[in-house]
Amino acid sequence: MPPRKPAETDGNLAKPATISDVALLAGVSVGTVSKALNGRGSLRVETRRRVLSAAEQLGFQANKAAVALNSGRTYTVGMITTDTIGRFSIPLLMGAEDALGAGEMSVFLCDARDDPIREQYYLRTLLSRRVDGIIVTGRRTQARPPIGTDLPIPVVYAFISSADPDDCSVVPDEAGGAAKAVDHLLGIGRRRVAHITGPEHHHSAAVRAAAARARLSESGLTLVAPPLFGEWSEAWGRQAVQILLGAANDLDAVFCGSDQIARGVADALRAAGRRVPDDVALVGFDNWDVMALACQPPLTSVDMELEKLGRTAADLLLAAINGDPAPGKHANPCRLVLRDSTAVPIAPLRARD
Repeated sequence: MPPRKPAETDGNLAKPATISDVALLAGVSVGTVSKALNGRGSLRVETRRRVLSAAEQLGFQANKAAVALNSGRTYTVGMITTDTIGRFSIPLLMGAEDALGAGEMSVFLCDARDDPIREQYYLRTLLSRRVDGIIVTGRRTQARPPIGTDLPIPVVYAFISSADPDDCSVVPDEAGGAAKAVDHLLGIGRRRVAHITGPEHHHSAAVRAAAARARLSESGLTLVAPPLFGEWSEAWGRQAVQILLGAANDLDAVFCGSDQIARGVADALRAAGRRVPDDVALVGFDNWDVMALACQPPLTSVDMELEKLGRTAADLLLAAINGDPAPGKHANPCRLVLRDSTAVPIAPLRARD
């Protein structure tokens, strides 16, 4: 059996539309089409609209290499991370790709593994590939030294921040998130609140603890005991409950600096005969579904909105690439996700006599 012939249109092989076809249909020159498609030149609005309409009608696809050559852009962005596990960088990447994908931009992900030498290697590699910009992220929120100075392209720091106030950084509003957690506990009538969190030297642990104490103070209250600092682990959560019950046996709520700690706290409270949330309401931080949904009962938690943070970082990077930088630190609001660990079941109504 002879091979099939390619699909034909009116006896001729179907060919992709060219820039000349677009110019002919729009009634303009090839140069005008190039300017309209690349966003260059001072064209009248109706002319630019006519060119774009013609290109869409013909299904014209610009040659990426030619566009990059003419515009001086490669439509690529680099992302350098020190978060080897991907706990924070993967949601950020997803959010950034959502924003960048709308402009048909690609992302190169580079894992520096907390190695300054590897990080500088990736920086040089990305610059050699002529990326249009770089997003720098990691697994901690504290400020870090700039990845470079006098770089030829814009850089945005996401989740982490740059120690240089002239750099653009997008960070979660951890203090605001902690305040929302405390407000929620107060709103459901809890007044004897404890706080268990990670290492005292850790930026996030310190910020969340300070914000919790400040919010309680604004309501004329204090923590039932000084904040308990330890590891970011379930084991520490279980151990801390034993310490806490010995110091403040009448607590009615615990706000934890992470979901991992909170899950350990839930286990230890149950083992001690304390019901969650009836006796003790429990709130975590991170909204890490692996932990929050597996907790018994499911955990109310503060979500840092990492995908949204990634989209914000990408939008700021795109603006900087287009000549409109926004230096300084930008705080992204957190969201409180309510689950059973703070929702006391409502007693069923009695049947009428």
